[in-house]
Amino acid sequence: MNLRAGLAGLGMMGRHHMRLLNQIDGVDFVGIFDPAPHASGLSQGVPVFDTIEELLQQGLDYCVVAAPTMYHFELGLKLAEAGVHALIEKPLATNPSEAEQLVQAFDNAKLIGGVGHIERFNPALRAMRAKIEEGLIGEIFQISTRRQGPFPARIADVGVIKDLATHDIDLTAWVAQKPYISVKAHTAHRSGRVHEDMVIAVGQLEGGIIVNHVVNWLSPFKERNTTVIGDKGALVADNLTGDLTYYENGHVDSNWESVSEFRGVSEGDVIRFALNKVEPLLTEHLAFRDAILSGDTSGIVTFREGLAVVKIAEQMI
Repeated sequence: MNLRAGLAGLGMMGRHHMRLLNQIDGVDFVGIFDPAPHASGLSQGVPVFDTIEELLQQGLDYCVVAAPTMYHFELGLKLAEAGVHALIEKPLATNPSEAEQLVQAFDNAKLIGGVGHIERFNPALRAMRAKIEEGLIGEIFQISTRRQGPFPARIADVGVIKDLATHDIDLTAWVAQKPYISVKAHTAHRSGRVHEDMVIAVGQLEGGIIVNHVVNWLSPFKERNTTVIGDKGALVADNLTGDLTYYENGHVDSNWESVSEFRGVSEGDVIRFALNKVEPLLTEHLAFRDAILSGDTSGIVTFREGLAVVKIAEQMI
């Protein structure tokens, strides 16, 4: 029997979720909650309901929440009360208190909760983590991310940290398999909005790995990349194209006695890996479907992991 799925929110991201919910094997897409007057004209024939209660009456197994962040808490609690599994777009909630309550509600109801940190399903970052686990770059020294681009007019309820930097917070801890132990940040408000639109953050993961993130909404070009430097070389992921490149350390030999003990590196071989590139959002949906069917949440971003991201984002702010 197919799983019955619903969608809350039919904005830009919601329409991407709608496209995939209509395609996935083993899932019947039965309805959408969105009170906007124009929503029915965007639903491609899927029934649209004015309240979440009407959507829940359709007998859902799970629901994707793609509404603005300010509504995640309310919608999440209603789904938990109804016994419906939920995939909630990142960030999990507006603040750590709300995120903690969602974790508790889903734990108490023995429901599966996933967070839409889509970068975990990026082919370049999945390959990067695998190469790190294989020992390709040895001990990790540093992780750097850059996420810049023009302001998306659709975002009104959070700043660039909770909208964009949350991607980097999650992927950094996931790639390294180490939690943050500290973070500091400088933010700026340059566009006249209440929320921050630029941030530069530095931090440290468990084990002494240093990290830095450059994120803003004020760049005329779009940039999404992740660099991990280790004692054997570096891996660079282009998150936009899904490409992963390895820069091997070329060790330097020196006969100059005064510097001979300095362990430096030079340019070595460069390899761009050939990867099987599947749309990250599709991979995310398939992983969540499989988690519901099997009860195994190891392939998704859990609510507890989403809570950890919200806590670090709050510290940055």
